[in-house]
Amino acid sequence: MKNFLTILIILMSAMPVFAAKGTIATYVIDPEKNAFEHNNLGVMYVEEKCYYAAIQEFKIAISLNPKKQATAVYFNNLGKVYMTIGYPNLALDCFKNALTQYSLNFEYYQNLADCYQKLSQIEKQISEYSSTQDNNPLNKVMLGILYEKAGNKKKAIITLDEFASAEPNLIITPAVKEHIQQLVLELHKTQN
Repeated sequence: MKNFLTILIILMSAMPVFAAKGTIATYVIDPEKNAFEHNNLGVMYVEEKCYYAAIQEFKIAISLNPKKQATAVYFNNLGKVYMTIGYPNLALDCFKNALTQYSLNFEYYQNLADCYQKLSQIEKQISEYSSTQDNNPLNKVMLGILYEKAGNKKKAIITLDEFASAEPNLIITPAVKEHIQQLVLELHKTQN
């Protein structure tokens, strides 16, 4: 019995050494991975309708990874939360930043147009985008959506179709063409 207790005491005293040896490890902090995780937490909070927590998570995601293409998603998500809780003036900057980070996502244009509509700025933005559409072909996408929001579906279809014809190889073009088809169907239903 003495031998057993002696061996047990020796093993017990050596345990922290063995345990410590196994726990020493380096931990690499990856801001891109953490930004992705904070964005996902924000999305979960939105689903649970915990909007303040979602806003904070999206802001953390943006601050961890401010200059990457993925940040456009975080800005867009933050803007959608602001729109949901009734702050389109805060959402406006988010949607503009999303388009600045990545301008080939059709949803970002639609969200920005919705924001302009909530702020009663459709007509002002139509005149602004009309004057700058030659500088950037993607401005036609925004202009077409603004025409739609203003109730001028024919002009929206024409403008979006001009863009789709001029830029057939862009990633955004299939979404624009699908939206044109949807507008044509809506226009056809209202005329019958």
